[in-house]
Amino acid sequence: MRATVAHVHLARPHRPVLVAGTLGELRGPTTGLVALPLRLWWGPQRAFDLSEPTMLTWMYENVLREAIRVDELRTYLDGATLARVWPDLNLPRAVRAAWETRHPRLRLAAARRAADRLAEAVPAS
Repeated sequence: MRATVAHVHLARPHRPVLVAGTLGELRGPTTGLVALPLRLWWGPQRAFDLSEPTMLTWMYENVLREAIRVDELRTYLDGATLARVWPDLNLPRAVRAAWETRHPRLRLAAARRAADRLAEAVPAS
């Protein structure tokens, strides 16, 4: 009988990726300006305007890469919004793999978006 070995995804060397148990527990803001703490974002502009799609995805990318406590995920991310923007996020492979392993809905959203883009690129016969 072979033992099952769990694979640990690393956000960066020696730091495992933190993944929320459910998308439903992520109830962060969906509108307005959000200022991330210095630990999550150390850039000069600390506030993210969630009405701007690029700012929203930029904030989500930073939180997903840098969070070390589940309460950080719960405070700054919203599960429905995460599922919606997931295909557009630029994430390290390990972060994407860890979240998609735990939440297959995210993997399906990315696959669906890729299929839609392929269909748009192929001329109709």
